[in-house]
Amino acid sequence: MPLESCMILLDNSEYMRNGDYVPTRLEAQQDAANLLVGAKTQSHPESTVGVSAGTELLVSPTDDVGKILNALHGVPLNTLGSDVTASVQVASLALKHRRNKNGSQRIVLFVGSPLNGIESRALQKAGRQLKKNNVAIDVVAMGELESNEVKLQELVDAANGRAIEGQERTCHLVTIPSGVLPSDVLASSPIVHGGAGGSAFAASAAVAAAQAGTAGAGGGGGGDAFAEFGGVDPNMDPELAMALRVSMEEERARQERLAAQQQQEQEQQASGGDGGGGGGGESSGDAEMADAAPAPAAASAAIDLGMSEEEALLQQALAMSMNENEPAAAAAAPAEEDDEAAAMQLALQMSMAAEASPSEQVSELVGSLPGVNPNDPAIQSALKNLKEEEKDDKKDDKKDDK
Repeated sequence: MPLESCMILLDNSEYMRNGDYVPTRLEAQQDAANLLVGAKTQSHPESTVGVSAGTELLVSPTDDVGKILNALHGVPLNTLGSDVTASVQVASLALKHRRNKNGSQRIVLFVGSPLNGIESRALQKAGRQLKKNNVAIDVVAMGELESNEVKLQELVDAANGRAIEGQERTCHLVTIPSGVLPSDVLASSPIVHGGAGGSAFAASAAVAAAQAGTAGAGGGGGGDAFAEFGGVDPNMDPELAMALRVSMEEERARQERLAAQQQQEQEQQASGGDGGGGGGGESSGDAEMADAAPAPAAASAAIDLGMSEEEALLQQALAMSMNENEPAAAAAAPAEEDDEAAAMQLALQMSMAAEASPSEQVSELVGSLPGVNPNDPAIQSALKNLKEEEKDDKKDDKKDDK
């Protein structure tokens, strides 16, 4: 998006206390304003945003996001009501005296109170004045739609000027139905994307969001509008939305494979059960019934003894766990016997090796080597010399003992 200076006009009348938007009109308006601030400041590094509530200027156009958000969340309610024409004039003056004169100018007007005291002629005059000063205006209608929509459309038409075929409309009107978060509607509207489409596009987006978010209005309705991306707006975080979409597609494919495998197994069991598999099924069923029989019996015995229902359930669970552990213990017994036999055999081999003389150990080692002939004269003479040395060592040991 090109460089732009934007003024956000908030409605701070007493009508903003109504709860037809979640949680109130005022807080829903603040949520939508936060979305606009993020979209405008991130679209261009030099774009600026200002905030005003009614005829009170809270922040002049600036690129300090912290100052803007602080002003958005500190909007006071005005008991005198709101004057749309005067608010538009204040915003126009703030844009006229902005620091960076480059770029386009735009006003985003939130209207949540009835315009009974304002004539259509005054609104048309304000729209023509904006057109003359090259200031575009976007209007977000929240509540009181029946009485305000016609007048606000006249304001937008006057700001757009004469419609020329093929020319893009720079001013838009977005109407938000009750029970829908304005931020969900604005996320897919020309006010955020800066494209054409006018109020017809915004109305269709609002209807789609209303249909998707009516059921979840209590917890932030409209989130199902991005169900394809896991509830994340792809315009706000495209990488996270794409990752969630890929993960959801993989999970869906996995579930489809599991369903196909289960259906195939059921068909195989049905075809195999018609043959000779009936007797085996009955015997296995009888064995399962026999294993499960002690558990209900234990539960009924516990109830007969006067135990409470919780104690009876605990007894039943213990009985079932004991039944499950018995086959495991029976299977583990042969394995333990095999381990003991192997350990005893290894100990016997080690003791025999310790009792053998060095010459016998060398003879066995030479015989086990591949490619070595134990009958070779040189090897035999070496073994003979080793035996004689062992005999001499034994004689010396006997002499020392004496």
